[in-house]
Amino acid sequence: MKKNSNIRDRFPLLNVKVNSSQLIYFDNAATTQKPKEVIDEITKYYQEENSNIHRGVHHLSQISTNNFEECRIKVQEFLNAQFSHEIIFTKGTTDSINLVSTCFQDELQKGDEIIISEMEHHSNIVPWQICCKKTGANLRVVRIDDRGNLDIKHFKKLLSNKTKIVAITHISNSLGTINPIKEIIQLSHDKNAQVLIDGAQAAAHITVDVQDLNVDFYCFSAHKLFGPTGVGVLYGKEKILNSLPPYQGGGEMIEKVELSKSTYAPLPHKFEAGTPNIAGVIAFKKSISLIKEIGLQEISSHEDKLLKYATKKLLQIEGLEIIGTSERKSAIISFNIKGIHHYDLGVLLDKMGVAIRTGHHCTQPVMNRFSIPGTARISFAYYNTFEEIDSCIIAINKAKKMLL
Repeated sequence: MKKNSNIRDRFPLLNVKVNSSQLIYFDNAATTQKPKEVIDEITKYYQEENSNIHRGVHHLSQISTNNFEECRIKVQEFLNAQFSHEIIFTKGTTDSINLVSTCFQDELQKGDEIIISEMEHHSNIVPWQICCKKTGANLRVVRIDDRGNLDIKHFKKLLSNKTKIVAITHISNSLGTINPIKEIIQLSHDKNAQVLIDGAQAAAHITVDVQDLNVDFYCFSAHKLFGPTGVGVLYGKEKILNSLPPYQGGGEMIEKVELSKSTYAPLPHKFEAGTPNIAGVIAFKKSISLIKEIGLQEISSHEDKLLKYATKKLLQIEGLEIIGTSERKSAIISFNIKGIHHYDLGVLLDKMGVAIRTGHHCTQPVMNRFSIPGTARISFAYYNTFEEIDSCIIAINKAKKMLL
């Protein structure tokens, strides 16, 4: 716990007060707080290094380019990708999925099939709906059971020679379920289907080795890993990325432009049109370094203890039901209390300094599956403590008395 306490000191926002109460931040599945080294790195870039990258020969441009590309290598190592040019920087997980779904349209024809699951975030549903509408492909959906587990038997039934791509979340952002993605990838490859994994809720919490998984695409957002907003990562196998058309046209992604035609730059620049979030990418190096300093095994272990402790405490509250009870869960707890609307609970907790998320969490099909309008959601990060959980439970009980 001493190590955890020392880490907390590096996150300035954790020390603020909300409505005269010490902030308890339990909304980490939406975004994590930022350590001082990430904040300082953004300031340093704009104060000392600000310049556009890749195309400049002057001193500042070279510094910025080197720092930007160092982050690409850091991400390559973080995911154990074979090549750094398999790492594409985007605006976030949503942008990464849209990149693949848009580029993949050339690979599809009427009658082909795309498989997603009932537990997907809207960002891994809507892009594929658009893709199907434009290509005539059919969208197939894997069911989930009453505990929030993916129905693997149903997945196997849906898989066929018509399946061209499978897009599945690694960890559900509303249920916390950790999916057996290695099995899913192998089963999909047996049918010659490619696989995209939405790792937005996974990359900060468990080790991801894209070569061991043999995954075709893997994506996540920096802001879920103590990094800046507006920075995303798309990993793709070199051969597949080379086979896809560009996502956007413009500067940086070209090799040669004539008025009659253009040729495209090699990876990764082929998919990075325009000026990126340079400061954000450079600062993202610091958050990756922090995760490596702590160690993903240590992070996972601490968060699992928080999850088990909070689950036990919450279930002692009369009328409280947890939505998503898989045996393999990440540090996310969605719940409802009988007779209380989740929004009202969230408002009262905020008055007591406790930040949680309420609503459907961009997973309306999940809420429809469980016949509920939404949930209250607590989600942990490594800097959270058992003492914060105790304070949150006290706050929930106070709110319950006021609302019932």
